[in-house]
Amino acid sequence: MFDHGKVILHADLDSFFASVEQRDDPRLRGRPVIVGGGVVLAASYEAKAYGVRSAMGGREAQRLCPDALVVPPRFSAYVEASKQVFEIFDDTTPLVEGISIDEAFLDVGGLRRLVGPPEQIATTLRGRVRDEVGLPISVGIARTKYLAKVASAVSKPDGLLAVDPEGEETFLHPLPVERLWGVGAITAAKLHADGIRTIGELAAREEAELRTTVGKAAGRHLWALANLLDPRPVEVGRRRRSIGSQAAIGRPGKRKSRPELEALLAGLVDRVARRLRAGERIGQTFTLRLRFDDFGRATRSATLAHSSAATATWLETGRRLLDVAWPLIDERGCTLLGVTISGLVDGRSQQLELPLFPDVVHESGLDAALDLVRGRFGSASVTRAALVGRRTGLEMPTLPDPGPVALV
Repeated sequence: MFDHGKVILHADLDSFFASVEQRDDPRLRGRPVIVGGGVVLAASYEAKAYGVRSAMGGREAQRLCPDALVVPPRFSAYVEASKQVFEIFDDTTPLVEGISIDEAFLDVGGLRRLVGPPEQIATTLRGRVRDEVGLPISVGIARTKYLAKVASAVSKPDGLLAVDPEGEETFLHPLPVERLWGVGAITAAKLHADGIRTIGELAAREEAELRTTVGKAAGRHLWALANLLDPRPVEVGRRRRSIGSQAAIGRPGKRKSRPELEALLAGLVDRVARRLRAGERIGQTFTLRLRFDDFGRATRSATLAHSSAATATWLETGRRLLDVAWPLIDERGCTLLGVTISGLVDGRSQQLELPLFPDVVHESGLDAALDLVRGRFGSASVTRAALVGRRTGLEMPTLPDPGPVALV
């Protein structure tokens, strides 16, 4: 097994937020724990056994698991635990690609002679995370990123699974199509309607057939993964291609007014634009994401002529998209609003330019001043008058964006 060639580990902390809470409070250990009240941010495996899952409404979660202990999130504790775990990753191999605050890919193919076989490396890593940070972590081992990620998921909780290169099809093809990277509820329903329920059944189809079922790009992507074609390397220092934030608005049928949605949009844009500037990034495309009372979804997007990190520019763009989408929102209601800025590049390459919209005030100085105040006194220290007394959702912790490469 893994005698030569590329070997990738996918290391994924188990129920991360809930595990940190159980680690720090002995009274929570072995008991069902839910992090977050209105919306479930994380659930311990004891709570998951009752059907509780992340992003579920708090009332539904407590109905399923009445004995669950609900605790508020402590993001500073999660960020600190993540830093400690990533230090162990970096000490294991220099080839680490962080995916989120609680998971990463590690390329260990070149460590056989120095350290030992991949299984030994993974076992040592899991032991260190358990002993030094006090958290359970699951690890998948395979030749490709995708197979390693599936292996870690199958091994949960607190497991280790290696996929032998000679047994990849035997491992992958019996699994349901929902295990494919990129298959959500809508895509799964389309595949099921076409008689495809396992990855093996999908792999047996022609790529052209899948394009008809799920679209050209998705068909190509899913066919490649099902047929074990994933040449992507572990990318060290890979910077984000997009930055976004979202907030659940309320229960279906409990509709928000347009001023309320505009205020929420402003809060989300403030948050995302601030993160753009903190990473010295500028973006070009704004996407507004909506979820309706009937659980349907829609997106609206616009691309600027020039990349920007200015809050005013992005807020004006978002307001215009909200105006376009308003008839649909008015008809179907809205339970979630999200914004994403994509097409990110190094902000230091930005050229001076005239304002994109004549009615938008140039805000670079104001943005910088507000960023300094919020950085020193907290994100809630200065806010818009329209947001006083309103909630814009929790600001989830993320991995630091690797710094830009020095310009020479």
